[in-house]
Amino acid sequence: MRLAAIADIHGNHLALEAVLADIARQGVDLTVNLGDHLSGPLEAGLTADLLIRTDMVSIRGNHDRWLLEQAPEVMGPSDRWAHDQLTDDHRTWLATLPATRTVTDSVLLCHGTPASDTTYWLETVRPYGVVSMAPIAEIEAAAAGVAQPLILCAHTHIPRAVRLGDGQMVVNPGSVGCPGYTDDTPIPHAMQAGTPDASYALLEESDGRWRVTFRQVPYDHGSMAALAARRGRPDWASALATGWIR
Repeated sequence: MRLAAIADIHGNHLALEAVLADIARQGVDLTVNLGDHLSGPLEAGLTADLLIRTDMVSIRGNHDRWLLEQAPEVMGPSDRWAHDQLTDDHRTWLATLPATRTVTDSVLLCHGTPASDTTYWLETVRPYGVVSMAPIAEIEAAAAGVAQPLILCAHTHIPRAVRLGDGQMVVNPGSVGCPGYTDDTPIPHAMQAGTPDASYALLEESDGRWRVTFRQVPYDHGSMAALAARRGRPDWASALATGWIR
């Protein structure tokens, strides 16, 4: 079986279009989408329209959940930008998405970890905001009770694959549409992919084991960076233009 895994589009419809075109050339059997589809100062409505038309296997992320659960006046600025672009049909679609999902009995989809859509799984934030790979014992602990040999996660926007001691693989495909962001939890830190290209993963099963290839897809990221700048988000503009928060 050959899968494409995408995640963290964050309203970047141009990046999504480029990734879907690249996937169409790869001969995949199934595309899965790991959430955080719309939040950001970009084009949430256009992105939602495209996702609904594409009708891929999708789950929700933490920002998708907040778009439904939070009142507009208490939303963060990225969620509020998205909220104001969404129609009732878009919200109905978001409400149908589960937090986790199993595909073909061998692949588990989650956003953060199987138990939490806000927890970093493969990365950890250390003192002074230093981001590094999480200890293997912590990664394996979060997979306890999961029987599927392949687990797909997202949330940190960093492409990474980890093989666990029992042979399971945990893979984060990176972010389609937001290659960098800042957060204050647990302490102030930045996640930075180091490239403005759209990221996703190809996964192929052979002899009971999964292999992963990360793909970086160029697109017109300059247009999205300019849009973020016009909407008063220099942090997004920097990440979209360069892959770094400057």
